[in-house]
Amino acid sequence: MSQQVLPAGGVSSDAAGGTLPPRASAARGPLDPRLVRRVAATRWYLAGGVAIGCLVAGLTIAQARVLSRAMTAVFDAAPGFDYLTPTAGTGAWPALGATVLALAAIFGGKALLTWANTWLAHRTAAAVKSQLRRDVVAARLAHPLADRSSPAGLVTLTTVGLDALDGFYAKYLPQLLLAVTVPAIVGVAILTADVTSAVIIALTLPLIPVFMMLVGWTTQARTQRRWRTQQRLARHFADLVTGLPTLQVFGRARAQAVGLRKTEDAHRGETMGTLRLSFLSALVLELLATLSVAIVAVTVGFRVVAGDLDLATALFVLVLAPEAYLPVRQVGVHYHDAADGMAAADEAFALIDGNGPPRADAPRPDDGGAVASVQGLGHTYPGSAGPAVAGVSFSVAPGEFVVLTGPSGGGKTTVLNALVGFLAPSAGTVARPERERLAYVGQEPGMIAGTIADNVRLGDPGASSAAVTDALARAGAPGMDAARPVGDDGEGLSAGERRRVATARALLRIDAGTDLLLLDEPTAGLDADAEAALLHSLRGTGVAAVVVSHRPAVLAEADRVVTIGGAP
Repeated sequence: MSQQVLPAGGVSSDAAGGTLPPRASAARGPLDPRLVRRVAATRWYLAGGVAIGCLVAGLTIAQARVLSRAMTAVFDAAPGFDYLTPTAGTGAWPALGATVLALAAIFGGKALLTWANTWLAHRTAAAVKSQLRRDVVAARLAHPLADRSSPAGLVTLTTVGLDALDGFYAKYLPQLLLAVTVPAIVGVAILTADVTSAVIIALTLPLIPVFMMLVGWTTQARTQRRWRTQQRLARHFADLVTGLPTLQVFGRARAQAVGLRKTEDAHRGETMGTLRLSFLSALVLELLATLSVAIVAVTVGFRVVAGDLDLATALFVLVLAPEAYLPVRQVGVHYHDAADGMAAADEAFALIDGNGPPRADAPRPDDGGAVASVQGLGHTYPGSAGPAVAGVSFSVAPGEFVVLTGPSGGGKTTVLNALVGFLAPSAGTVARPERERLAYVGQEPGMIAGTIADNVRLGDPGASSAAVTDALARAGAPGMDAARPVGDDGEGLSAGERRRVATARALLRIDAGTDLLLLDEPTAGLDADAEAALLHSLRGTGVAAVVVSHRPAVLAEADRVVTIGGAP
């Protein structure tokens, strides 16, 4: 039988059954390296973006060359022209047809490259968001207990949060690639034409990234704060919706509007503050770039008047100089479009890296053909004074009914979670079938919106209506209507009904073929007759079972009782 081994030292959990994912460093640079390492689409986009940036730079240089030569030819065609006191000449204007065609071809090429870059950016953004969403969900499913984020926060992250990556890939990253390629190529072209202008640009151009970093640090902190406020608003609203029936019973529903309004006002204030910072930072960068271009223009103008620089070279430099500053300046403008997406990506990576699948590098213990085996299991939650459970060892033979019992808080559920694979123990090893070969019923079973039949069929999607009805009857709910609607998270079902539906789901899964059944207090809330019927059904499956329970009837039905945390 296929076995999956959970070694010691896996994902740690807090006392409430979850881990705090490590917070990523706030300083990630202009491009988070995890997007390059983990997301293949980003690597392809970077390669394509560099190629497009080089082509755009080449067309920009060609555009400057065509314009400078055409304007110089116009002045050369006027014999009476003087740089200080220009007068109308008698010469004929040069033919400009070829110039117009060349410029049209250049503008068309740049437009085509811009469209290709935008198309590639949107395709990449879609691929990256899809992969990150799959990774977040896979990490959450691999370790359901190793994540303390609320469902509302997780929904916000995987929807609105990661959707903000569109701004990162559609605006910021393309501009970042242009800021790397265009200034370098344009700078070399200016250097070959005029060394003095190239030196001025080389000295003033780094000032823009310096101011961008200063602005970026402030923007990043403000964006992180706004993201936390947005998450708090989402969780607050979700909690209110969940608890609305209780609030209405006690007459406190309307009073919650005050707290919700305060959270909404805080979110509005943070959003407007971020926008205000964005506009101010854009003004600073625009002013700095304008002054830098002005220095080049004034220097070139004086040198042309003095006769130290010819007109064609001067025009070539003047046309190219703004193009050297523009891509770098635009990076700062588009940084704000990327900030929200990067904040969400940072949290997504924290969840993915902190909740990765458990390692499987421990040897399978020699259990003599047992279905599952626990050897020296111990687990300590972060922040706890001592271990939640320690030194637990037992094995489960095929068809054996094993009951875990002991005082509350002794670690029974921790042992069961380790058997399911929800957590990796701090000490010892757990050998069990792969999760696809398990049937599990927890204390608070998960439910989906639909009908009772829909929830039962999660155990076997191909089960017939008769099989669903039979599973409900075996689970102690013979009169339950399978067509009865169920809301989100089991709304409309009592705790006992949810447990019976989940048990029926597990029975269907056993019928479809599993090796091990795991149950946490399956008979809680049942009367004596329903409890006896359920135990009879569980024993009748012939599948090995591990059950957590204090109930005397369950203990009496057990083939073996394992006491955890003291005497029962």
